[in-house]
Amino acid sequence: MGEHQHATSTLREERLPPSDEVEELAPGVRRLQLPISMPGLGHVNCYILDDNRGAALVDPGLPGRGAWKHLTAGLGRAGIPLKRVHTVVVTHSHPDHFGAAGRIRQETGARIITHRDFRLWWDTADEESEGVESVTGAGANDALLEHPDARDRRTGPTGPTPWGGAPYRINRRRRLAYFAMRHGLGGRWFATPKPTRRVVDLEVLSLAGREFVSLHTPGHTIDHLCLHDPDSGLVIAGDHVLPTITPHISGLGPARDPLAQYFASLDRMKELDGVGLVLPAHGHPFTGLSDRVESIKAHHRERLDILRATADRLGRAPVATFMKHLFRERSWGSMAESETYAHLEHLRLSGEVTATRSDDGLVHYEP
Repeated sequence: MGEHQHATSTLREERLPPSDEVEELAPGVRRLQLPISMPGLGHVNCYILDDNRGAALVDPGLPGRGAWKHLTAGLGRAGIPLKRVHTVVVTHSHPDHFGAAGRIRQETGARIITHRDFRLWWDTADEESEGVESVTGAGANDALLEHPDARDRRTGPTGPTPWGGAPYRINRRRRLAYFAMRHGLGGRWFATPKPTRRVVDLEVLSLAGREFVSLHTPGHTIDHLCLHDPDSGLVIAGDHVLPTITPHISGLGPARDPLAQYFASLDRMKELDGVGLVLPAHGHPFTGLSDRVESIKAHHRERLDILRATADRLGRAPVATFMKHLFRERSWGSMAESETYAHLEHLRLSGEVTATRSDDGLVHYEP
C-alpha cells in the first residue's frame, strides 16, 4: 500500500490488528476482521452478507491453515455454520482477498464471484506471450515499454522487472504456497479459487436482501470489483478507496498506465449518487466518499510533482534513484520501485519525461 514520504508516523487504522467483534454495519451486512501481515496492513475486512439462505462472504482472507482457523472461528462468533456460506465475492486477485475462497467452495459448494478479468499471476503467465524483444538506445522512448508488461511472465512476480530493478523477493514458505496453488497441489489449505461467475460492469447481484450493482474499478489491479447498493447508498470498496492510505499502484500489471486507470476509477466513484457508508477492505467504514477520492487524487498529484521536480534537478536517473526521493527509507524496496515506475510511466505517456535503457539494463528517465 502506498504512503507518502512526508506522512505522519502515527499508526494508521489499516495497520491495526483485527478486532474479535462481529459488527453489524447495516441491515444484512456485518464485518468480520481477519488477521494478515502484509506491508502496511494488519487485517482484512471480511464482510458477511446475510440472507434467508445463509450468507455470502466478501474477501475471506488469506490461504493457509492458520488463516482458515481464524475465518471459521469468526464465522462461529457470527453464528454462521460453514455449510451456510453459499457465495464468496472476491474483490480482486490479491491473496488476502481470494485466499480462502477455493477451500470454501470445496467445503460447501459455494459459488465464487469475481470480475471477468480476474486472473492469478500464473494464469496470466500461461495466457500471455513469454516476453518481448528489448529495445535500447536513443530511439527507444516510444517503443521501450509498449508491451503492457515487459517481463518474462513465466517467472511471475519473482521475475525481472521492466525497469531493470531487482526481482521481488518472496520467502520460501510463500513460494511453496504459490507453487502448490498454481499446480493444483495445495489441497485444502491452498485450494486455487476458480470463479463460477465472472461479472462485468453494471451487473446486478442479489446479496443480503439487496440489489448490488457491480462496478469495475481498475487501477490497484486490472480486475478490481466494487459493489454499490444505490437504494441505500452503500458501497463495498475493496482496496479501491481506503480511509487513510492509498492502495499500491503497481508497475508490474498488464495495464499500460495503471495510474491513469486508477484516476478514472476514482472519478467514477464521485459520480455515484447518494453514497453514504463506504466499506473498505482495510480500516474502518467511513462516510464522505467524494472528499476521500479528492484527497487520494491530490496525494498522487503531489507524488507526480515530486517526480517532476526530481527529474528537473537530477536530469537522467534510474527508477531506484527516483524512488528514494518519493518514499521514506523504511519503505525502499521492490514495491516502492514498482509504484515509482508506474508514476514515471504516467509522466512518460503524457509526454513529460522520456525513457532510455542503458547497457546495464536499467531504464533511465529524464525531462
